[in-house]
Amino acid sequence: MDAATWGLITATFVACFVEMVEATTIVMAMGYTRSWRSALTGVAAALAVLAVVTSIAGYALGRWFPEAALQLVIGGLLLIFGLQWLRKAILRSSGRKAVHDEDAIYREEVEAAKSAGHSAGRLDMFSFMVSFKGVFLEGMEVVFIVITFGLNADNVPAASVGAAAAVVIVLGIAFAVRRPLSMIDENLLKYGVGLLLASFGTYWAVEGIGIFRAGQESLEWPGHDVAILGLLIVWFLLSRVFVSALRTPRTSTPALAGPFEENVR
Repeated sequence: MDAATWGLITATFVACFVEMVEATTIVMAMGYTRSWRSALTGVAAALAVLAVVTSIAGYALGRWFPEAALQLVIGGLLLIFGLQWLRKAILRSSGRKAVHDEDAIYREEVEAAKSAGHSAGRLDMFSFMVSFKGVFLEGMEVVFIVITFGLNADNVPAASVGAAAAVVIVLGIAFAVRRPLSMIDENLLKYGVGLLLASFGTYWAVEGIGIFRAGQESLEWPGHDVAILGLLIVWFLLSRVFVSALRTPRTSTPALAGPFEENVR
């Protein structure tokens, strides 16, 4: 495999790894507290639905959109997702937002599971639905990442390999330690994923602007794929500027600062 393929696999692996950590925490809480059978049934059902969604969406996007339009649409969506992740990472790094705590999330899920009533029959519907919802919602972001990265790189199988590897490794670690994966610095991973999504999104969105030119040919970046590394550096430096600015002591009065703090949360 060439460097571009390895880069595609790595990017999808890291992005999907983060989503799978969160989904695994939910499933573990349901399994240990209520019913592993029902929780795993919910996981299987969610994976089946996600497989159908991936097949349909991937086929539709790849078949109906010209290359430049596909780059513009997918690049724009990746940029939106990436900036949302970067915003949260900047706020956490600057101390304006609470750091993501997997142990706390696990405890909340366990308390919710204990307080819910038990279902009659072999299938515990609470465990099933919570596990299904958790895996499906987190999985939709995985599907989005696999489709967007795979279609733009014209290599969906490689993107799928990265996602599958993330699922297998997360499940393997969870099975081995048998507790929430709080030892993984998820906040740092999300920061990195936000940078990746923003960089790839910018790269593909600019290429896709060529749809508005005569001939509808994609624009070319200087240095081609190497430009992604430059964008990665630019987004990283820009994010650090915002982190530094938000850490600066405020001189405003509490009355003025209060609404801002409320909005940030």
